Amino acid sequence: PAVTFFATGNQQPGRPTMGAWLAYGLGSANRDLPSFVVLTSGGGGQTLQTRYWGSGFLPAQYGGVQFRNAGDPVLFVSNPPGVSSTTRRELIDSANELNRMALGNLGDPAIAAQIENYELAFRMQTSVPELTDISKEPKEILDLYGATPGKPSFANNCLLARRLAERGVRFIQLCHRDWDHHSDLPKGLPTKCKETDQGAAALITDLKQRGLLEDTLVIWGGEFGRTAYSQGEIKADNFGRDHHPRCYTIWMAGGGIKRGHVYGETDDFGYNIVNDPVHVHDLHATLLH
Repeated sequence: PAVTFFATGNQQPGRPTMGAWLAYGLGSANRDLPSFVVLTSGGGGQTLQTRYWGSGFLPAQYGGVQFRNAGDPVLFVSNPPGVSSTTRRELIDSANELNRMALGNLGDPAIAAQIENYELAFRMQTSVPELTDISKEPKEILDLYGATPGKPSFANNCLLARRLAERGVRFIQLCHRDWDHHSDLPKGLPTKCKETDQGAAALITDLKQRGLLEDTLVIWGGEFGRTAYSQGEIKADNFGRDHHPRCYTIWMAGGGIKRGHVYGETDDFGYNIVNDPVHVHDLHATLLH
C-alpha cells in the first residue's frame, strides 16, 4: 500500500501513476519509444507489482513499459525465426484493419489503444535493441557508472536512464529491490548502498556534462523511512529496523530544483516532523508543476 500510495497518491490500486499522468498530459517526444519506461534491478525482498507503473483508469498506452534485464529487452520484441520484418508489418496491418472496423462499430477506446500499441511495438523492434546496447559506450562512461554490458545491475539501468532521457522518453522509473531490512541491517544496508551509490551519482554527473540536467528532474527515494530504533534481536552484527511512515528523506537534482536546499526538519531522534512537513500529495503536485 505504501508503494502504491507513493506512485499514485492513493493506497488503493486503480489510480494512474505519476509516470502515466505525465505520458498522458505531455505526449511522446519520441514516436519510436514509449513515453514511460520502467527498469528494475536487485533481488529478494517484496515483489514488484505492475500497478507501481500502471495506467489506472487512463488508456493502457500511458502505463509504463517494463524493460527486462536478460534476453529480449521487451518480451517478443524480436521476430521469431522465419518471420521477416515485412511479414510482421503485413500481419500488423491486417490486425489493425480489423481493429479499426471494430473501433468504428463499438467506439471502445481500448481498441484505439491496442492499435497504437501494435504500431509502437513494431517501431520498437528497431529502436529498443539499439537503445539497450550499452557496449558501444566509451570505457570512461562505463567506468563512471560502474556498468558492465550484459550484466544486469542498477548501474546499467542508470546508464540506460541517461540514454532514454537523451532520446526524449518522458518518465523513466528505476526500481531497485530488497531494502526491507527488518533484520541483518549491518550487512544488508551497506550492500544496497554500494549497489546504488555510484550509478546514481554518475547519472547526475553524466546528465550535467551533456547539458541534460537542467531539463531532467532526478528523484531518489523510497516509499517510507525506517525507525530510528532497533527491531528484533540486537547484536553487534545483526539487528533490524521497522517501517516508519512519519518522516523520511528523498533527494532531487536538476529540473529547476534549488541546489543545496534542504526543506523540512525532524526531531533529534528522526521520529517526528518538527518543521515544514510535506504531504505526498503536495510533493506530487510540486513535481508535476
